Amino acid sequence: MAEPASHASHASRGNLIVRHTQRDRTLHWLVVLAFLCAAASGLAFFHPSLYWLTNLMGGGTWSARLHPFIGLAMALAFYLYARPLWRENQLDKHDHAWLTGIRDVVDGRDDRLPEPGKYNAGQKVLYLAMVACIALLTLTGLVIWRRYFAGYFPIGAVRLGALLHALAAFVLVAGIIVHIAAALWVKGSVTAMMRGTVTPGWAFKHHRGWFRQMIRPHGRH
Repeated sequence: MAEPASHASHASRGNLIVRHTQRDRTLHWLVVLAFLCAAASGLAFFHPSLYWLTNLMGGGTWSARLHPFIGLAMALAFYLYARPLWRENQLDKHDHAWLTGIRDVVDGRDDRLPEPGKYNAGQKVLYLAMVACIALLTLTGLVIWRRYFAGYFPIGAVRLGALLHALAAFVLVAGIIVHIAAALWVKGSVTAMMRGTVTPGWAFKHHRGWFRQMIRPHGRH
């Protein structure tokens, strides 16, 4: 996803268009794996009824010990994945029009909407929310990591950190659910993240502005 989209000659594979590079696909699935492990171990300690999830991590002791390290691994993989995408995910006036016309998005009336670039406004909002949530989870996670940081922070900060950690985790999980639903709704999205390529028809239908950029002849701006 971090691959420049200015020259079609560098972004095509036969009759397909490269949407996700191998590097980005690898990092994306590493984030997914780390998220599943972190979510399972985190939810296990969130409520007694979910404690059975610790069995997935080898029991309560291992879940408690591994959760912070898995969280840090997820944050690092996400940073490496998301950092090159920062500029492409900034909201602009066209995104505002896309968001206010969300009903047209749901109903498939694309002709009434601005042509989205590589990422539409919904994807950008989700991206920014995930950046904020993972940053907050990392910071608050260090504050409440008693095994290594006990005594470094006052009890009031630890309690506030635990609350913010839970809230950020809730928003992140909700955002991931939306992300999965959207990926399944837009046929071809999951395949693109698996193989890295999309058809010209898919690009034209879902990200028309990006498609026009990808087929622009070399040297034209």
